[in-house]
Amino acid sequence: MRKAVFAINMTIDGYCGHETAIADDELHQYFTDLLHQSDVHIFGRDTYELMYPFWHDVAVAQSESETINEFALAFDAIPKIVFSTTLERADWDNTTLLRSGLQEKITELKQQPGKSIAIGSIKVAAQAEQWGLIDEYHFVVHPIIAGKGPRLFQPGGGHTLTLLSSKVFGSGVVALHYQKS
Repeated sequence: MRKAVFAINMTIDGYCGHETAIADDELHQYFTDLLHQSDVHIFGRDTYELMYPFWHDVAVAQSESETINEFALAFDAIPKIVFSTTLERADWDNTTLLRSGLQEKITELKQQPGKSIAIGSIKVAAQAEQWGLIDEYHFVVHPIIAGKGPRLFQPGGGHTLTLLSSKVFGSGVVALHYQKS
């Protein structure tokens, strides 16, 4: 049975906007390694529009550092599923646009053989977490106090997590890897 794995950048005060992240090679290598452990990536419209066409263009042009280019290639190549009721089409290669059935799709994918299922957006993760479908979490905490932005989970959940590993980056970023207990 496959695992659903959620990974997110967040500030030390719990906000998840990408505007304040420390986007260096070490961080990109961490996320590249996570992508290589997955064979499908699920996210919503907001994340799709944040990632495409930027990462596709970097993958094609190889216009960044070697490590960031490797991340772009991995992200560009992985099959993606975008859940959106408002997105008209998904132009990114290897991308399927679905309008409904998130819970059913994650449940179906978890029952198939393969690598992990990467979940990479706040709204999708919040729903999957409510349904108890996320098996592992990667909280990548940046030493920044943002004071504003989107929050990860809304009150009312309540899962106990077990720490599997942690990694401190040179920038002060700390990656915490948990599994649902």
